Amino acid sequence: MEKPPLLYWLTALMFALFGEGEWVVRLVPALSCLGCVGFILWFSRKINRGAAGRFAAIVFVSGLGVTAMARTLMFDMLLTVFLTGSVMFGYLFLNTKQKSYLYRSMAMLALALLAKGFVSIILFVAIIGAYILISSTSISDFFSRLGLWFNWRGILVFILISAPWHIAAILTEPIFAWFYFINEHLLRFLGKREPHDYYAGAWWYYIPRVILFLFPWSLLLPSLLFAKSKKLSDKNLHLFFLMAWLMPVLFFSISSAKANYYLVAVMPLAAMQLAFIVEDKLNAGSFRILFPGILLSSFFAAGIWWVLSTQHEGMNELVIAGIPAAKFCLYSLIVLLISACASMLLAYRMKNVGIFAYLLLPVVILPILLQTLVEMNDFNSTKAAVELVQREFPSDEVVLFQVFEQQSSLPFYLKQPVKIVESHSSDLFWGNKLHKNNIVIDDAVFANLADKSKISLLVIKQNLAEFKQKSYAGKFKLVAQRGNTSIFSN
Repeated sequence: MEKPPLLYWLTALMFALFGEGEWVVRLVPALSCLGCVGFILWFSRKINRGAAGRFAAIVFVSGLGVTAMARTLMFDMLLTVFLTGSVMFGYLFLNTKQKSYLYRSMAMLALALLAKGFVSIILFVAIIGAYILISSTSISDFFSRLGLWFNWRGILVFILISAPWHIAAILTEPIFAWFYFINEHLLRFLGKREPHDYYAGAWWYYIPRVILFLFPWSLLLPSLLFAKSKKLSDKNLHLFFLMAWLMPVLFFSISSAKANYYLVAVMPLAAMQLAFIVEDKLNAGSFRILFPGILLSSFFAAGIWWVLSTQHEGMNELVIAGIPAAKFCLYSLIVLLISACASMLLAYRMKNVGIFAYLLLPVVILPILLQTLVEMNDFNSTKAAVELVQREFPSDEVVLFQVFEQQSSLPFYLKQPVKIVESHSSDLFWGNKLHKNNIVIDDAVFANLADKSKISLLVIKQNLAEFKQKSYAGKFKLVAQRGNTSIFSN
């Protein structure tokens, strides 16, 4: 597995930034993803597992879930890099007793708190606490190692970084303390948060999603199950890795609020454990290295059969890369089938490449997915609607009907606030409830505005029936359709 380090950084950068769109807004999650790669490589060298660490970096950054999250403007990747750093420094502190690691761990934890809230502290305590409990040799050893964390300098580092923003927010907005500590944390965990803009799921909700987030590398698991028993190189290290992904998954599973993207926080150390076990148990040239390729080839072959044997009338309206969506799907599956077979043979025949041959699959999958997303841009972005309004109706005021989340990028493209008629938005729920504003307006105010001004009203497909029932609907006529958005003008 000795490969040039530049390979891992370039691979990470490609998976983080490859594609179309406003790449600048992806810098925060993309750089956070690169930060995770940096932590994986650094930590692996610290524990003398550099080769396995480089493979872990590839597993992490090319996994399906991380590929998506590294290009999505959300705070979860930022939480991931800081939480990963904090628990890595915590592990080194427990094993070396060096205070510098403690201070770095507390600094990273404080930044994780600022990135995503108190869930970072809960996850950190669960991971480090569980690791101390399981790896301690006696009760006295457990309390001795636990007591190391009650260091006033370390606590001070945490407070100096995290406290100022919280204090400023409480002084600025009196309801912030209740909203942040109770509504956004306790009530969300219990499934009673207001507004209820999240979904629930069974206790096993995250199990298949862990497999998907690490795809295609999670397909190595069957190979490891059938691999000959071999003692892992460092039992305590693997206990740490296990706690680092298992405890967050258990916490999220117990919580009433579920979301796919929560899982990204466990991916760096889950990828490390998978990579380290592969290095310990799976030899290049072994027939077991064929298992992922066999599974993928079977899956892609079944997909080809499904496309050829089924009518796809619902896909006829969509054109991807200049060809009908059904044909694009068929051609993509054929390319993926060839890639899976090629990866399988390279992994088996070329021992100096080994498991890295399967990197061909995410490299091929990534542009296929991105091309599909680009063609579906009209359904996922308001950019096309904004361009039409600015070109055809430059003097119109743009107004949204009822929803905001599905068209939340509209103010970004227009460079100004946008009014919303009869808002049903969860994102704007508290802002509208606590403060008087001229952003959220009712039907009467909008009807009066329509009599006095030229307006371009954007209505999503799901709300068209309700819009047509409004008294002011007769004043508007449909002027354009952009994906899921109908544009009306008076």
